Amino acid sequence: MHYKLIFTGVLFSTLLWSQTNTLNGNWHVRVMDGKDVRKARAILDLDLDQMKLSGFDACNRMSAALIKKSENNLLAPQLNTTRMACRQSIHTWVSERLHQMIKDGFTIKEEKRYGIKGLTLKSSSHELFLKKMGE
Repeated sequence: MHYKLIFTGVLFSTLLWSQTNTLNGNWHVRVMDGKDVRKARAILDLDLDQMKLSGFDACNRMSAALIKKSENNLLAPQLNTTRMACRQSIHTWVSERLHQMIKDGFTIKEEKRYGIKGLTLKSSSHELFLKKMGE
């Protein structure tokens, strides 16, 4: 019986690690709240093994430590960013919504949308679809 418990724990850890590992990497924000935002060039770098998020919010570099709010919900209460001005209104629009979503908490789901395999990040007020860079 003790071996079954150890085996189950190892199997669960392996499954969790393999799923997390596929989510790690650089992701290009393609759609935000139903709007094509590829021109904003926002990029999220996820490292869920280390529970870190970094990237470019369309205006500034950003980084944060992620915390599990619940089983499927992550948040970053402290988001660190540089303080450069946004060049165009699309950059400001993406930056503001991205910051709000990260601070409020979000879920991550792998799925195929718009004919592309990617990630959907969803909070109570915003939804993003991202495509892995290099794929």
